[in-house]
Amino acid sequence: MKEILVETSARHIHVTEEQFHILFGADAKLEVRAPLSQPGQFVSFSRLDIVGPKKTIPNVSILGPFRKAGQVEVSATDARTLGVPAVIRESGDLAGTPGIKLVGPAGELELQEGCIVAKRHIHMTPADAKEFGVENGQIVKLEVNCPERSLVFGDVVVRVRDDFALAAHIDTDESNAAGCAGTVFGKLIK
Repeated sequence: MKEILVETSARHIHVTEEQFHILFGADAKLEVRAPLSQPGQFVSFSRLDIVGPKKTIPNVSILGPFRKAGQVEVSATDARTLGVPAVIRESGDLAGTPGIKLVGPAGELELQEGCIVAKRHIHMTPADAKEFGVENGQIVKLEVNCPERSLVFGDVVVRVRDDFALAAHIDTDESNAAGCAGTVFGKLIK
């Protein structure tokens, strides 16, 4: 069975177009700095400060394109630094999650919910899912073999869509725990 690219998903922010203009001004543009592995997704030049009850994490990248709801993805360590609960959720599953304040060069806003620790996941196309013998929403394990700290991640959700590219996403805490550096591949375990 083929290996899966394992990417470290660092802290980042998703915003709506309306939220972006509140934070950056009416004439601001969300410009591509670099494409990401998922088709159509990109890291922008735009950055915000995330302000929690305890501390602020400055200069956090916004990923594009615009979303239907604002969302802040942090590691569990980041959540503790900010002073918010580390609520683990799939992207987009925001109901009942902690709120957070975003500060930009032209304004600020308080998200009433949307600060999450993203559940580790594997993006797949339907053809990939067929090859691996899995389906959307299935929970699997991911074996990551790094030189000195290899481990098996449990509770990895499979996400299947036509517009995805095969890649697993773990956060910085998880990446550090496995000693991931450079290009890393993993194996799916059912």
